[in-house]
Amino acid sequence: MACAVALLGRSVLPLIAGLVAVPLARRWLEKRRARGEEDAKGAGVVDLCGALVGELRAGHEPGQALLVAVRDTDVLGEAGARLSAAARFGGDVPRALVQAAGEPGLDGLAGVAACWRVAVGSGAGLAAGLARLESALRADRRRREELRAQLSGAWSTVVLLAVLPVLGMGLGAALGARPLEVLLHSTAGLVCLVTGGLLEVCGLLWAARIVRAGEAG
Repeated sequence: MACAVALLGRSVLPLIAGLVAVPLARRWLEKRRARGEEDAKGAGVVDLCGALVGELRAGHEPGQALLVAVRDTDVLGEAGARLSAAARFGGDVPRALVQAAGEPGLDGLAGVAACWRVAVGSGAGLAAGLARLESALRADRRRREELRAQLSGAWSTVVLLAVLPVLGMGLGAALGARPLEVLLHSTAGLVCLVTGGLLEVCGLLWAARIVRAGEAG
């Protein structure tokens, strides 16, 4: 697209802008993918708690229950392998859970570690504690999903702000105003282009920050 604009406007400025935008777009995509992986791991922690409760209530001892639950929950990655090793070879399971909780999306495992320690130290029912933890984590995820749905309109506004200048230039070109020639080949146009671009970036960052603050609760 940048090449097409550069050819139409007979200027290298759109091409330079496109080259600058590529790493920024890649970074945005990486953040979005990381956020998706974090959400998947968070859902995996909830499923892990549910599987643990089911195995414990079926009569399995905690270590064996954890092995089965981790095997059935395949989104934990390396953290799941470490938990399985601790459960299989008699390691410090609460410590392994706390270490795994430091990874993005796995913070709910800290609650599992706390339940495990209380059950071992006082003899309290591990299944009951994990069931309450599962309910709390599931409610928190539901609240976040509802908030994200409510903020989808705000994200739509951010996207509209991003494409509005492009639509304006397209409308100007359709009316015969030659916006690319004015913006790329005149001093006033270049000043307007740079100033407008900076204001556009600042506005998008500001709007995105507001929306993310709302998502964070």
